[in-house]
Amino acid sequence: MAEQICLFTKDTIIIKPSKKSPALLRMIVLVFVMACGVYICSICLKQTNISIASKFLNDETIERTHCDYGIDRSQTPYVLYPNPTTFSRVECACNPVRLFVIVSMQRSGSGWFETLLNSHTNISSNGEIFSVKERRNNVSSILMTLDRVYNLDWFTSASKNQCSAAVGFKWMLNQGLMEHHKEIVEYFKDRGVSVIFLFRRNLLRRMVSDLANSYDRYAKLLNGRHKSHVHSNEEANTLSTYKPVINLTSLVVDLKLMDKTVLEALEFFSSTRHFIIYYEDLIRNRTKLVDVQEFLRVPPMELTSRQVKIHKGSLSDHIKNWDDVNKTLRGTTYESFLRNDY
Repeated sequence: MAEQICLFTKDTIIIKPSKKSPALLRMIVLVFVMACGVYICSICLKQTNISIASKFLNDETIERTHCDYGIDRSQTPYVLYPNPTTFSRVECACNPVRLFVIVSMQRSGSGWFETLLNSHTNISSNGEIFSVKERRNNVSSILMTLDRVYNLDWFTSASKNQCSAAVGFKWMLNQGLMEHHKEIVEYFKDRGVSVIFLFRRNLLRRMVSDLANSYDRYAKLLNGRHKSHVHSNEEANTLSTYKPVINLTSLVVDLKLMDKTVLEALEFFSSTRHFIIYYEDLIRNRTKLVDVQEFLRVPPMELTSRQVKIHKGSLSDHIKNWDDVNKTLRGTTYESFLRNDY
C-alpha cells in the first residue's frame, strides 16, 4: 500500500501557481499611481489657468471700461492706456493716449511742423528716431523701438509722459519705412497708430533746401557749426547765401522719382487711419493746424515755433544756374514749380 502511494506520488504532476516578486508588484502599482497623479494634476492646472485667464480678462475689461468712460466708442481702437516700465503714470493712468507718426521726407518742413506740435501741452513728438541705423537694421529692431516709444518708455526733450494725450515721432521715407512697409502697416493697424503725411508740393524747393543743407554739413557757415534749422533771420540769411547748382541732366528724373516715392508711400499706408497735409498749405493757412489737432483728438490750442524759414521769396534768388533750370522745366509737368513763391 505504501508502494502504491509512493508510485502515485511519483507519477502525479502537481501544478503550483507561480510566485511573483513582491518588489515587481509594488513597482507596477507605483507607476500606475504616478500616471494617475500626473493626469489629475494636468487637469487641475488647465482649470486653474482658465480661471486665472478669465480673472485677468475680467479685470482688464473692468479697467478698460472704467478708463474708456466718456470716450467715443468709435475711437476706442485708436486710444491706448500705456503701462510704462520706467515710471508710473499714477493719477494719469486713465488718461487715454493716441499714437501717431509723422511720415515725411527730409527738407519738407517736418522739423518746423514737429516744433509746432510740441508747443501743445498734451502732445509729445519725439523727433527723427530712426535716423539711427541700428534702430532700423531689421523688422525686429524697428518693432522693438516702436514698442518703447508708444509705451512711453522713450525719453527726449519733447516727452510729456505722465499725462500726454498724443505721443509719436517723425519717420522719413528713406529710414526703413518703405522697405518694411507691410509689417509696419500691420503694427500700426494693430496698435491703432494714426499716420500724418507731411510732404511738399514744390519738389524743386525741397531739392534746393536739401542741397543747401548738405553743403552746410561741411561748410558750417554759422561760426563753424552746422544747423539744419535756425531761430533768427540773421542765421537764415547767412545760410541762404549759398546757391546750389542744379544738375540739369537728372533734374526731371529726380523730380519724377520723388513724386513716385510719395505716391508709393500713400498707397502702402492707405489702409491706416491717416491725414495728408502739405507744407505749402501750412505756410499759407495756419488754420490747417486746427485740423491736425482735431485729427489727433486733442484740445485745439494756438501752436507756435521759434524756427525761421531759410529760403524765402523767389527760387530764382536761390539757384545759381536759374536760367538753365527755368529752360529745362518749361513745358514739363513741373513748370509750376518755377512760379510758386512763399
